[in-house]
Amino acid sequence: MPTDQSASHLARNLVSLRHTRALTQDGLAKAAAVPRSTIANLESGDGNPSLAVLVKVAGALGVPIDELLASPRAMVRRWPADEVASRTKGRGVNIRALVPEPVPDEMMEVMDFEPAAVMGGTPHLPGTREFFTCLDGRVTLMVAGERYELGAGDVLAFPGNLPHSYQNADPLAPARGVSVVVLAKAGV
Repeated sequence: MPTDQSASHLARNLVSLRHTRALTQDGLAKAAAVPRSTIANLESGDGNPSLAVLVKVAGALGVPIDELLASPRAMVRRWPADEVASRTKGRGVNIRALVPEPVPDEMMEVMDFEPAAVMGGTPHLPGTREFFTCLDGRVTLMVAGERYELGAGDVLAFPGNLPHSYQNADPLAPARGVSVVVLAKAGV
């Protein structure tokens, strides 16, 4: 592939990925530990990046290098349910990734609660925000000693560094929710 095509693909993909992640050129440059002018040059199609720069930029965007350099194509991928990572936590809570690709600075998970399930939350750095949306059933959240009852459609936002836990108080019916954690950056 001619070099100008590679630069054009990199420019288009970089702009698209940066916008998808709501990053400015400056924000991406800081996350990748490169000068903002490097990002600007790459997005203009004039850059001739080293492998080290590509690795840093791809890492900051949470994508493999080949996605930065790929030729135009539909960015579609299907994951069969059994290929999406899941784990059990607490007593009776199954946690599954909502988005199976890494999203910088966020965790998004579907939480399935068996009847009477209980799970302690993981404390995060100060500045982290958590959002829990109850999809089905009823889920009780305890945040810093305060009790919050959520029904289907209710959303609770809270600082992720506070002690918190989840419970399906119904002894007969399951419950389901979505947890989105927006992680604070260390040292910021």
